[in-house]
Amino acid sequence: MAKLSTKKRNALPKSDFALSGERKYPMPDRAHAANAKARASEMANEGRISKQTEKKIDTKANKVLHKERTKKK
Repeated sequence: MAKLSTKKRNALPKSDFALSGERKYPMPDRAHAANAKARASEMANEGRISKQTEKKIDTKANKVLHKERTKKK
């Protein structure tokens, strides 16, 4: 996964975050989307986020992953 520097992260539009209001779980590319899904699953299993929040993150990540997959064809 490519390193996302603070400068690049701050430059991302809100639409590139799963939790846009909090600017959490950035997903500028496929690797970050897959990582966000994994981290959300961990946090939900630990009780640090709700299952509803995990679902929201997964939904956004799936959109990014699907978009990237269809872009490569």
